[in-house]
Amino acid sequence: MPRYLLVLLLIVLSAGARAGIVRGHITDPQGAALPFANIAVRGSATSTASNEQGNYQLRLEPGRYELVFQYVGYRPRIENVRVAGADSATVLNVTLTPENYKLGEVVVRGSDRDPAYAIVQQAINWRPYHQREVAAFKARSYIKALGRLIDVPGRVLGLMKIGPDIKPGIFYLSESVSEMTFRQPDVIRERMISSRISGDAKGISFNSANSGKGLNFYNNLLKSGFSERGFVSPIASNAMLFYKYELEGSTRQGNLTIHKIRVTGRRRNDPVFSSGHIYIVDGTWRLHSVSLDLTADAQLKYLDRLHIEQQFAPAPGPSDVWVMQSQKVTMGFEKFGFKGNGYITAILSNYQVTPTYPNRPVATAPAANPASTAAPAPVGRETVAEVKKQKPSFSGLARQVRQRVKRATVDSLTGQPIERVPKGEVLLVDKSANERDSSYWAEVRPIPLTDEEKKDYQVKDSTEVIRKSRPYQDSLDHVRNKPDPKSMLLLGYTHSNTFEKRRLYVAPVFNIVQYNTVEGAVVNAYATYTQDTDDRRFYSLTPTLRYGFANKLLSPSLTGSWQHDPVRLARVGFTVGQTIENFDRNTQLTPFINSAYTLLDNRNLAKYYRRTGAEVSYLRELFNGFTLRTALGYDDRRELQNATTELLRDVPGRAFTPNRPLNDETPDPGFGRNQALTFELNASFRPGQRYITRPDGKYNLSTAAPTFRATYRQGVPTLLGSDVRYTLLAVGINQTISMGLLGTGTYNVAAGRFLGTPRLSFMDYRHFSGNRTLLTGNFAQFQLLDYYQFSTRDRYVEAHYNQHFNGFFVNKLPLLRRLKWQEVASFNYLHTPQAGHYVELGVGIEHIFGALRVDFYSALQSGRQLGTGVRIGLGL
Repeated sequence: MPRYLLVLLLIVLSAGARAGIVRGHITDPQGAALPFANIAVRGSATSTASNEQGNYQLRLEPGRYELVFQYVGYRPRIENVRVAGADSATVLNVTLTPENYKLGEVVVRGSDRDPAYAIVQQAINWRPYHQREVAAFKARSYIKALGRLIDVPGRVLGLMKIGPDIKPGIFYLSESVSEMTFRQPDVIRERMISSRISGDAKGISFNSANSGKGLNFYNNLLKSGFSERGFVSPIASNAMLFYKYELEGSTRQGNLTIHKIRVTGRRRNDPVFSSGHIYIVDGTWRLHSVSLDLTADAQLKYLDRLHIEQQFAPAPGPSDVWVMQSQKVTMGFEKFGFKGNGYITAILSNYQVTPTYPNRPVATAPAANPASTAAPAPVGRETVAEVKKQKPSFSGLARQVRQRVKRATVDSLTGQPIERVPKGEVLLVDKSANERDSSYWAEVRPIPLTDEEKKDYQVKDSTEVIRKSRPYQDSLDHVRNKPDPKSMLLLGYTHSNTFEKRRLYVAPVFNIVQYNTVEGAVVNAYATYTQDTDDRRFYSLTPTLRYGFANKLLSPSLTGSWQHDPVRLARVGFTVGQTIENFDRNTQLTPFINSAYTLLDNRNLAKYYRRTGAEVSYLRELFNGFTLRTALGYDDRRELQNATTELLRDVPGRAFTPNRPLNDETPDPGFGRNQALTFELNASFRPGQRYITRPDGKYNLSTAAPTFRATYRQGVPTLLGSDVRYTLLAVGINQTISMGLLGTGTYNVAAGRFLGTPRLSFMDYRHFSGNRTLLTGNFAQFQLLDYYQFSTRDRYVEAHYNQHFNGFFVNKLPLLRRLKWQEVASFNYLHTPQAGHYVELGVGIEHIFGALRVDFYSALQSGRQLGTGVRIGLGL
């Protein structure tokens, strides 16, 4: 009997020790809900936020606590609460009042502006310190993302029908909990321990702290992810060239004086936040909180407005450093007939911080008297020029950061090391992340669900089995798969079997019907069949049937690929059959452009030959950032002649040219017929490749590092009757470089050489993607170069550079900036023994009507001008 009493006693005691819940509603004095208000447990690393309806909840162990309720622009409120435990619920509703920011006595001098400028200059002076005051930290992050549609069009641009499953309401609702680490200078690594997507039990959330790291206001430029441009921080080193500031008042919060400063962009179309507030702590000159807006004038992509709020607080422990408590990003959009909004909110808690300095250096200006409760002291006693002279010295800060980061990998203030992670991995998703049930989420979720979110989970989760069932998916496919003449003409036709994860794509009539002088009218019909799996494995087959009506030649072929490794990129591919092909496989001269110029301008620009054979290839990422591709092919190649001279518009004095390329190195590139056995090896390496590891595989991300390339191509003689013998070695490098306010630059450089005395046909030459038409499909290639003139079997150096200024100059012109155009400049270079030094210089405008780009080019060869031209293409 005593044993049973002991068991019962343990049960009772354990029940009493279970955490309790504090919940309630946060409103303003008029009773309006305050969404995403911050609630923190004083003296600990625990915090949460209210939801869109102003409701909050906080799970705490039994005991007494002081809860701090904060909302940007409102006076913080401290409430004492006793948590009984045993899953008990304590209701605590709180009303926050707007902060009374009083403007104290201001001493005005002839050289002074608004006193806000001196305060902001202090923040600018201390920005490098605050940017690096935390050497490393560990924390837990909770992220919730929601997107909803308000209006949905029947068609996009009058062409593409909208599927029956796209309706007004929430289209994406996701939550995630991660353990994250940070190390200077900007390394964030997450381990997602739980994930939930409404209506998708097997789904993995796309939430990530890395996606928001560009929103650091201590950086000079912030990357929103929704614009090509970076936006100047209100406390950037050059911020006063872009912003106007107004001190709306100051207030006391405990022993701190907080200045509320209104921020306004000086010019509408500058890369700045159009309006909002920053709150700066007097004496330490750090950010207390921010509330800023981006509008359509900021040239956002896909969005019309973006609002960012951040709340900072002292980190747990004895050090005087602050960390972010919460971040909220809300957005609205109205594009192509779609109208909607959404938000992403993040709560960071359980901080374990390694500061760069154990103690903060003495501030250059005295802090307010902690004991004082009177109105703020007079401001404006110093001018901006005087504050600049007080700029603190941070010599040795970089060295101190490195030392503290190194120490953080083996020790920290909490005794728990900042863990080492595989280089490049920014997010690891646990295999069981999506296996948590609703009771787990009810316990760990710091922000309660709104009524709308509860309904979305209930409806989508309860109907998931039905929605993923074969009858339901077949019913949707029945509607989706109905042929649409407009779509079939320009976009093609897709027939889906969603339940079986199969789809068949038929090319649009726009691509199927062609014309050239070798075949006359051409029907080049092809379709792609794809079979997917649940773990990123897939295979695809593309049969093609090509028929030329003038030469009466039927050319069938089949291409296929199989991605067999769900973790790393590993793919087998093959091509077999017969086709009519351009001598330059990578030409900008698309079949549509060549057809138009042949029929309407009497110019047969493309030159073709017949290829019959097969190729097999294998591609794999051997280790992070290093990819290898091998290919072995055998072809029978035959020369072709023009078979027709028919056209729609005859230009007087202009005749079709023979189907034989004109080349400076080879006056007569004719070859009759030959066979070629070739082997190719391509390697690419991107150091520091960033990636995400999910249960279904590895996903590579973009990175600022360059990509290095190397190619070895061998023409194998004699074997299987092969007539070619050559060796080509080539190297290359390409990179995209962020240049701050000057935009983004992209370069691509390649060099190569055929060794010895090669024996090869013209299609084996190294070709350079030229263009002789008004239209272009690739602005990163040559635009005035002839298609085949400088193709070489010798050595070459090729370079391309494009600078996207993202409106740096145009936005300074009142009449042009309203159009939201952006300027570009380009440089193309080629050197071969025959070409000498060939250069193209281009300037242009992109984003015309949101989609077009127009460039003007001038070409020079060894200092001699060859000509000029205008090119038009897509420039999104």
